[in-house]
Amino acid sequence: MKQSPLPKVELRDVAPGLWIWRHEHPHWKPGQGWEPIVASTCVELRGETLLLDPLAPSEAAAEFWKRLDARPPTAVVVLKPDHVRDVDLFVRRYNARAFGPRLFFREDIPKTDLQFIEPGSHLPGGLIALYDGRGRNETPLWLPEQRTIVFADALTAPAGELRVWASPAHYERALPALRALLDLPFERVIVSHGEPVHTRAAFERALSLPTWTG
Repeated sequence: MKQSPLPKVELRDVAPGLWIWRHEHPHWKPGQGWEPIVASTCVELRGETLLLDPLAPSEAAAEFWKRLDARPPTAVVVLKPDHVRDVDLFVRRYNARAFGPRLFFREDIPKTDLQFIEPGSHLPGGLIALYDGRGRNETPLWLPEQRTIVFADALTAPAGELRVWASPAHYERALPALRALLDLPFERVIVSHGEPVHTRAAFERALSLPTWTG
């Protein structure tokens, strides 16, 4: 009898106290405008361990769970209404606090009571929620100690090229808001879809490219 292959989960250290994991989204379907492999982020700072938009691999991904169990998450953050993913699983497993947007899609509401965040909110560990101007209720997160901004879907990187994901008022709202983020001394950005880690220069270049429409 042929055994099913073990789940492929990539673990990648990005900076001290900052790492990501990537694996296939279980509900991915062709034609959705994004690739099947998605990234989730873990950041450790000031005595806190936070999971950002976490998507849980199976229990067979032993290396992932061993690493997480060694530094149990103290908080889970949902950056965008349609990135609920596995917040309930991580909250139950680690008794972590949970944070996220005020509104969700009716077919995808977490069971966990989340503490609401909005642009300007300060989270455990010193993370700060940002404004992306796209009207999608997304709050990118500024990680000051790692000089990193973590996005949900404001930017994407199909075929490895960082792009701004299209929205109805790109020039009026999104582009000015994203340009304002250049006031922060960040060195890199992390995105969920496509190649996850990009430089500040790639972010600046993305602001001048045509938007990604999927």
